Amino acid sequence: MKSAKLIYGCLPVLAAAIGFLVITAVSPAGEESYSRAAGNPGKEKRSEKMLTVKSQAFAYGEKIPKKYTGEGQDVSPPLSWQGIPEGAKEFALICDDPDAPTKEPFVHWVAYNISPERNSFEEGSAQGATMGKNDFGQTGYNGPMPPPGHGVHHYHFKVYALDTALNAEPGITKKELIRAIKGHVLAEGELVGIYER
Repeated sequence: MKSAKLIYGCLPVLAAAIGFLVITAVSPAGEESYSRAAGNPGKEKRSEKMLTVKSQAFAYGEKIPKKYTGEGQDVSPPLSWQGIPEGAKEFALICDDPDAPTKEPFVHWVAYNISPERNSFEEGSAQGATMGKNDFGQTGYNGPMPPPGHGVHHYHFKVYALDTALNAEPGITKKELIRAIKGHVLAEGELVGIYER
């Protein structure tokens, strides 16, 4: 009887210990879940609105014509974007290739200081925009030129609507542009084209 009483007397302590271990084991995930639900102010919120980005040269997921690649005339394709939100003060554009055999997506085009009154670029032109530096070490557009036999590469033409005018100098990189627009994106959208050699 004494041993039975001793066991029953220890049950609350054991339960508390087990409860502590369970809480300790799940607390990191619990904190992360709470952080996401509460909206961690230390992390930038993604814009809820989406832009629709299109091209007359190719549809989403289709092959980019050779004319707009390093094997052709290497001119930028025509682009347009719709769904511009109220309060947009400027647009920025990035084109990169996440399939490149590099640590980070290979950057083909960086453009910014684009007037909020503009919603398109003609073929071979980014009139009114300031050009940044791509990963070819040049400013402006350089088209797809994946390694031969490397398979299909996807090229993401991303447009961002901003709530501020950057007034950024020419020649900044993609990383510098991303830092500059952080917290200022009202809406964004992308067009993806493919190409292989």
